[in-house]
Amino acid sequence: MAEGFANYYGKDKVTATSAGTQPANSVNLQAVEVMKERGIDISNHKPELLTLVLLEDADITVSMGCGVQESCPVPLVDCEDWGLEDPYGHSNGKYREIRDKIEERVRELVKNIS
Repeated sequence: MAEGFANYYGKDKVTATSAGTQPANSVNLQAVEVMKERGIDISNHKPELLTLVLLEDADITVSMGCGVQESCPVPLVDCEDWGLEDPYGHSNGKYREIRDKIEERVRELVKNIS
C-alpha cells in the first residue's frame, strides 16, 4: 500500500519499491481491494526481496513496523519505522484503518521531499 501511495503522490519525485526479508508472492487481495477504493491499482505489484543493492540505492528506507530488527539483527541503513500493525488476517475495516495511516504518512513524507 505504501508503494502505491508513494508512487501516486510522489509522481515524478518518487520511485518507491516494496521489499521485505520474506516477501509474499503477490500483494494481498484485501490490500488490492482497499487501495482500489482510493483509485490506486496495486494488483500488478509484486513484493521484492530486500537486498543490499536495494538498500544502497534507496535515499529513504521505511519499515511499516513488521519486525525488521528481529529478522535482520544488524541494521544496514538508517530506517524510519512507522510502527504500523500488519492487517494481514484481519477484516477489510482493519485494512482500511492501516491504509489510511499509511496514506497520511506517505503524503507527509512526499511533501517533505520537495
